[in-house]
Amino acid sequence: MNAPFDVERARFNMIEQQIRPWDVLDQAVLDLLIAVRREEFVPARYRDLAFADMEIPLADHAAAGEKMLAPKIEARMMQALAVKPGDRILEIGTGSGYMTALLARSGAHVYSVEIIPGFSAQAAAKLAAHGIDNVTLEVGDGARGWSPHAPYDVIVLTGSVPILADEFRRSLKPGGRLLAVVCEAPVMQARLITCAAPDTYSSIGLFETCIPALRNAPQPERFIF
Repeated sequence: MNAPFDVERARFNMIEQQIRPWDVLDQAVLDLLIAVRREEFVPARYRDLAFADMEIPLADHAAAGEKMLAPKIEARMMQALAVKPGDRILEIGTGSGYMTALLARSGAHVYSVEIIPGFSAQAAAKLAAHGIDNVTLEVGDGARGWSPHAPYDVIVLTGSVPILADEFRRSLKPGGRLLAVVCEAPVMQARLITCAAPDTYSSIGLFETCIPALRNAPQPERFIF
């Protein structure tokens, strides 16, 4: 007879065996991962895999392979963004709503844009169940930017883009941080862009990874010979 699934042991192991070894040592981030119950945001059929070091499909029929990011990627993103209590945040790609919840518990308000209406509706229900109400969920194509609520203190893209649209940089406040995974498979890089002053930005590479692309992401020019 199989032993019952020990959720808290699995959560502990996720943090100690995946996230800490990936240089996520900010205690505020680690505490957040304990407080926000990841298993309640994954699709029900994958609940036992909620803490596995893997991307989780968001729907069986997800045509473009939309997936929940691996826990260590989410954790590294949160650590790099260093969200402050007063921050206004833009998230491109609501997905399951889990990253939305992490951002909302850290900042003042999250504007989260999702291109698939069903995902946005499911995330709304999960966020409401967790009492998270400092979030505005919007359905639309944010792959080239989302300026209605700009400027933002924090912007995060949960899908990759071959090239990053300039609109995202222009939507940052001075001191604002933008995290995006750029380039194309098999080699992509998570980059943190900081707005030092109007029209002045710095950019650093954080880590290499490979995650699903945002739908309709802008493409580089292709040369045809």
